[in-house]
Amino acid sequence: MRPLIEADQAAAWTEAVRIDVRWTLGGPSKEAEYAAGHVPGAVWLDFDRDVCGPVGPVGGRHPLPDPEALQAVLRAAGIDDGDPVLVYDDGDGMSAARTWWTLRWAGIEDVRVLTGGFKAWAGAGLPLETEAPAPAAGNVTVRPGSLPVLDADGAAAWAAEHDLVDVRSPERYRGEVEPVDPVAGHIPGALNRFLGEDDLTDLDRVRARYETLDAPAFYCGSGVGAARSALALTAAGRPVPPLYIGSWSDWASRGREIATGEES
Repeated sequence: MRPLIEADQAAAWTEAVRIDVRWTLGGPSKEAEYAAGHVPGAVWLDFDRDVCGPVGPVGGRHPLPDPEALQAVLRAAGIDDGDPVLVYDDGDGMSAARTWWTLRWAGIEDVRVLTGGFKAWAGAGLPLETEAPAPAAGNVTVRPGSLPVLDADGAAAWAAEHDLVDVRSPERYRGEVEPVDPVAGHIPGALNRFLGEDDLTDLDRVRARYETLDAPAFYCGSGVGAARSALALTAAGRPVPPLYIGSWSDWASRGREIATGEES
């Protein structure tokens, strides 16, 4: 099932529950932008609070949510078992991709990301609304583990046996800069494929970037950008890849061995 959907197709996909997860890393909430205009019927979810779990001393900056907490959020959004879900963000695909991955991990099978996000919808002249919907409570049951998740030990093992892909910028991968986490570098044995080159509108190029890799699994800084690359690879026809959700923020917090420089 193709995980991306264009704006005109999304407008006709009226049976889907629509979810707005507009977000900027480290920025203020975009709930005011949602209130100013959103896709008709879309329910607002706060990405950090509703889609991710609370941050602890380890586990990374965007851990997976507690399944019961996520189930409560999704039921409040009106999602029933078997419902398809449309997810969108501003258009960069970051928070929408992580939400897509999280919902798939939670056992919701038909989740699609609006290509180009809210900007594509508005740019196509499609209708907007400002009133927040009040859906009836849904009955969806969260079934965690429906997609493969790596922890730190699993990421190290994957790098030794397959291809673990770091999708951060080359400078962060090499350990030359680290704007967020206390330690710079990358997981030993990991490859670097910058997520900025995974164009969601050029899936042939995405396919070519990964076709020679052995069962790629992804990580980034905190498990958000990695989900975007996972979305791109899935849209290009590959199975949904494993993610190291804790990513570098978890790895660094655990004092694990680091590598620097170019790929070995």
